[in-house]
Amino acid sequence: MKNAFLNKCVFVTGPGDAITLSENSPSGFPIAFRSCDDCALSPERIDLDRRCLEECHLLEGMGRLRLLNFQHNLITHIHNLSHLRHLAFLDLYDNHISQMSGISALASLRVLMLGKNRIQRTCSLDNLTKLDILDLHGNQISQIGNLSHLSELRVLNLAGNCISRVDNLQGLDSLTELNLRRNCISTVTEVDQLPCLQRLFLSCNSITSFDELACLGESCSLYELTLDGNPVALETWYKQAALRCVLQLRQLDMKRVTEEERRMACVMARKEDEKKRESHKQAMHKVPDLPYVDSVCVLTVCFSVCSRLLEAGGASLQSLSLSDSHLAELDGETLRLFGLGALEALERGWGVQTAGAVTVIAFRYIHFDAIVPTLPRIRVKFPNLSHLIFLETNVSRLPQLAALAQVRRLDQLTIHPEGNPVVSLSLWRSFLIYRLHHFNLHKINNLEVTMNDVISAERLFGTLGHIAATETPRCRLLVLLEESRKRQLQFLLEGRGRRAGLSPEELRDNGKLLGEGLSRALFNYPSRDCCSEGAMESSSERRAVMEQYIQAQVQRASDTNLKGESLHKLWPSMFMEMVRDYVLEMRDRPTFRQACLNRLSTQGK
Repeated sequence: MKNAFLNKCVFVTGPGDAITLSENSPSGFPIAFRSCDDCALSPERIDLDRRCLEECHLLEGMGRLRLLNFQHNLITHIHNLSHLRHLAFLDLYDNHISQMSGISALASLRVLMLGKNRIQRTCSLDNLTKLDILDLHGNQISQIGNLSHLSELRVLNLAGNCISRVDNLQGLDSLTELNLRRNCISTVTEVDQLPCLQRLFLSCNSITSFDELACLGESCSLYELTLDGNPVALETWYKQAALRCVLQLRQLDMKRVTEEERRMACVMARKEDEKKRESHKQAMHKVPDLPYVDSVCVLTVCFSVCSRLLEAGGASLQSLSLSDSHLAELDGETLRLFGLGALEALERGWGVQTAGAVTVIAFRYIHFDAIVPTLPRIRVKFPNLSHLIFLETNVSRLPQLAALAQVRRLDQLTIHPEGNPVVSLSLWRSFLIYRLHHFNLHKINNLEVTMNDVISAERLFGTLGHIAATETPRCRLLVLLEESRKRQLQFLLEGRGRRAGLSPEELRDNGKLLGEGLSRALFNYPSRDCCSEGAMESSSERRAVMEQYIQAQVQRASDTNLKGESLHKLWPSMFMEMVRDYVLEMRDRPTFRQACLNRLSTQGK
């Protein structure tokens, strides 16, 4: 080695960094020293990285040193540093150190970097109570320990070691970041005892189940977590389970958690809680009446019955589609769709028996306009459908409700106030009863539809529908009506129906010819395709009308502007003439009064 063959060598890396290393000294230890001028230039910092040093040199005359860098050397033991009472930053990264001895006297130390060494256990940290950052990554540590007294420690890096269990974390009250990547961890405990922990990195370990991460759910401060590279992260339900475990997460596996993903996790967590409560309730009701049963026996019976009920419930619940952003499941007669992607479940190959068993479809977290195109397929695919439920679907306008007419029949309709602003409108229920009159709805939002409701809805919207049916031009009718109604109306208007030349008024009176009545059909919510087709058919006519209207408005504005300019020019002279005429008339006041009286008398007659 270079320093083994020289008694003295000088390294210069910059102003104030000229360092002399001597192998021969009275104390028997190698010495490093600087000139007075160099010490004055940089009294608090010294860099001895990449010098092929095999041991720490005795630093003479450097008692004020605060930063010491021994990176990328060959040091095997830490010594000759106890006199550095003010040292705050010690970097021994990438050396050959196997023991942490020789640092216990450094009470002022705030940052200790010992990554990429050969350390097997943490020790000698008893007096380092001011430590803020401790980096021990890339060593051979198999157990976390001897850290409970570091109450000011904020960052602990133990990545790339041999740790199999996370424990012994008590006392680290200020810890905000814990890095445990690339270990052999299978169980995590005591994380909930870290009140300030915000970031926890557990990538590339051996965690197979969220049961081994149960303590994470008790942490109130954790907002960033990584679990990629673990067997548990390969499961399809992984992200939802992680968010259910730690609901306040903002980042998972270095990716931002969206509000949609958080809502999906909340939904699944709530569903699981409801099922557990229901199962527990049923289990309690099924406990047999025994003359004498001690508390242990009662609990045993309850748990056994609960297990049977859960197994039976799980058999009827079928997951159709599951991803990070959607969930589709079939629970007996109810098809539940959460998230936009869940609509794809409607396109799957449904058996006749399975589709015929569906009587309820619930939509949640799906925009209503995305649901509308699927309504005709729902009508065909699920012939026994009788109840639709909409929650958080952004139904905000009355015309949107008209789209439900595309379903074959409904006995019950539920539109939750949550996420559907239309429910706050006073006439939404009456409009729904009028527009879906052919359904003969029994309930809307669990309220019975009475005959009085039907009569009131007809009074409110019947006249408006009649005017729309009789006054709307034929070309406009064809644009507004849905495709099936359009073909029927076209057929009848062209005289190819039962009676030639039927007018729109006659069509309304003969509602059987158009199924539900033309006046109701005009309250439509056409799809984008229908709107585009109608726009193409009458685009030239509309363009001509719009051009004529715009030209008229431009001409009117131009004329008004010209009149204003003319008045602005003429007004001074006009005003002078008016004032002069009145002054002349009022010069002879008796004559002026008499003329005014005569004028009033004439007007009175």
